[in-house]
Amino acid sequence: MCMQVLAYCEHVHAKWHFSEVRAIFSRRYLLQNTALEIFLASRTSVFFAFADTATVRRVVKALPRVGVGIKYGIPQTRRASLMSPRQLFRAANMTQKWQRREISNFEYLMFLNTVAGRTYNDLNQYPVFPWVVTNYESVELDLSQPSNYRDLSKPIGALNPSRRAFFEERYSSWEHDQIPPFHYGTHYSTSAFTLNWLLRLEPFTTMFLALQGGKFDHPNRMFSSVATAWKNSQRDTSDVKELIPEFYYLPEMFSNWGGYKLGLSEEGPVDDVVLPPWASTPEEFVRINKMALESEFVSCQLHQWIDLIFGYKQRGPEAVRACNVFYYLTYEGAVELDSLHDPTMREAVENQIRNFGQTPSQLLMEPHPPRSSAMHLSPMMFSGVCEDVCMVMKFVSNSPVCHISANTYPQLPLPSVLTVTSNHQFALNRWNSNYAITVQSPSYSEGTQSPAALLPLSMDPVLQQGSTSSGGGSGSSSSSAQQQRRHLGDNFSQKIKIRSNCFVTTVDSRFIIACGFWDNSFRVFSTETAKIVQIVFGHYGVVTCLSRSECNITSDCYVASGSQDCTVLLWHWNARTQMIMGEGDSPTPRATLTGHESEVTAVVISAELGLVVSGSQDGPVLVHTTGGELLRCLDGGEGAPGHLALSREGLVVAVYGRGHVTAFTMNGCRLRHQQHTDNVQCVILSRDGEYMMTGGDKGIVEVWRTFSLALLYAFPTCDAPVRSLALSHDQRFLMAGLATGSIVVFHIDFNRWHHEFQQRY
Repeated sequence: MCMQVLAYCEHVHAKWHFSEVRAIFSRRYLLQNTALEIFLASRTSVFFAFADTATVRRVVKALPRVGVGIKYGIPQTRRASLMSPRQLFRAANMTQKWQRREISNFEYLMFLNTVAGRTYNDLNQYPVFPWVVTNYESVELDLSQPSNYRDLSKPIGALNPSRRAFFEERYSSWEHDQIPPFHYGTHYSTSAFTLNWLLRLEPFTTMFLALQGGKFDHPNRMFSSVATAWKNSQRDTSDVKELIPEFYYLPEMFSNWGGYKLGLSEEGPVDDVVLPPWASTPEEFVRINKMALESEFVSCQLHQWIDLIFGYKQRGPEAVRACNVFYYLTYEGAVELDSLHDPTMREAVENQIRNFGQTPSQLLMEPHPPRSSAMHLSPMMFSGVCEDVCMVMKFVSNSPVCHISANTYPQLPLPSVLTVTSNHQFALNRWNSNYAITVQSPSYSEGTQSPAALLPLSMDPVLQQGSTSSGGGSGSSSSSAQQQRRHLGDNFSQKIKIRSNCFVTTVDSRFIIACGFWDNSFRVFSTETAKIVQIVFGHYGVVTCLSRSECNITSDCYVASGSQDCTVLLWHWNARTQMIMGEGDSPTPRATLTGHESEVTAVVISAELGLVVSGSQDGPVLVHTTGGELLRCLDGGEGAPGHLALSREGLVVAVYGRGHVTAFTMNGCRLRHQQHTDNVQCVILSRDGEYMMTGGDKGIVEVWRTFSLALLYAFPTCDAPVRSLALSHDQRFLMAGLATGSIVVFHIDFNRWHHEFQQRY
């Protein structure tokens, strides 16, 4: 390997703790089943190529029994780590999730790539994604027009009829004793193609130069224009490239950040990638391309493309009929390297496999099932909208509801909405998982159910019991005792204002983690008894804000704490022991994040992205890795960021004083800035990050489009300022906590603002 490339290879000599291992996959190397890929808690993975399959089995037996992780619904056994790609595909629950639209097209394609052996650790087996848009000339791209989409039932080489005829003629007239006939002598995915797409980003720039002998390729052959790349894939008989996942999430790949001198092509200097007229920025191109990938046109065709790349049309008679046969050495099982005893022959075959493409493992021998239509899954989705306000619930204390956590998953033992008020009282309010069914079928509720059963939320029975107790004697003491079962104590510092980000809860609502105590600690409370189960020290100033990473009921997660001491500490919550863990008996932080010069005011964390975003009193928003490395500072705000939100796509929203709202990419590009007429007190994002909900002093809950910060909708004005917001697990209910001690539950349907449904229904 080139020493310049080696400089970018972290952990060339390293050790990893068994406790860090999260998933182990069997992998191919040079089309032989002799490799393993180990995924770690740090969101990195390591690829090992061994001498033979027997060694692979011995290594798996020596490693922790984690299987392929918890994401695909497959038991965590060593047998799972040794399953073939086809066995993994059959055992996983992801196809059903995709059909039911519980995961996106992008997520499903990443799953297929992962189980079929595609990996970011081997450029020869890089994940493959389809071209979906065909129009790169228009000033505006109408995503409701079928003509703007590619026919996904055909391979890229067969979209142009004349070119398809050329390839079919080659196949039918092929005559060779040892090499089987093929349509394409090139492939849709090779290491050279991947490096060409990503040549403007390190370490791919250095790898590209190493591949080309220290020079950039001829400018006419380099990726310089999206429209030209699409045209070449339609007319050039040596170009049948598909795309890579980065086309749908990484705008930075289209900009020449390093200022590399890439030469002069026939169309002019090669610099930034020339984008279609309908995209003014790389961020807009990626966003629209992703919208196209998730569109209904692609959803109803995608299974046909899967048949070509991963399925029954990948090889055999169906591949011939589909004009989808590649050179024989690109297929698994075409050659057994150990049987080649001639070193020269073996080296030639290895170079062919290494440089000219490898077809993914075949996952299906029968047609892939189609995705269910949105209308079929939810026929009432496009019927008349419900009343905005679903219900209002009032607490007796009249104290502002400063925090809401909606732990409403029906699989939980007790689906609930946990609230905390400014007087340090919390409530474990019951969520009615059957509410939606009741609303759609009112006839079932006649006469047999109480009025409370017709509402989605009912008050915590403990507080309800306390509020209905009589006013004197033993009734009063009984009420007081009940109230104590829902009180977090009076040890909070008077120096900080109790806000929504002073609290986080576990997914099952069994524990509240609270900060703001005078002794610089944050504390874990049991919601059953209100007793302190753990006190965590680590900061040298009052802890001002908390955040928890995304997780499910059985998985560990990160907890981030920000403080007046200008630092953010990263902690590990263990789901099994149900406490903050550390080295030895006492909890210790996983990382200390520095860079702020004043009190930390807000923090958000994503384990999936491996990022911690924090803001401080003096204004800067900093982005760290979960390993503690400072990545960048997000400039461009007004004053101190009081609230932060981070989407799964890496979009950062910062809310500053006097209603200033700014959206950034996680790589530091400022997308939009707006000044709101209201003083925003809370902000949350939808699960996909497309929509943002805000609430403020005027008592108005509003819905925005996150990317453009365009205001879409305002719910009816509440009778008091809004202090907190939360979304139910199915994103059909939005809960707002008010300054008067009330919770307002709104009906919300994001489909009404989706471009596709607006145009069609």
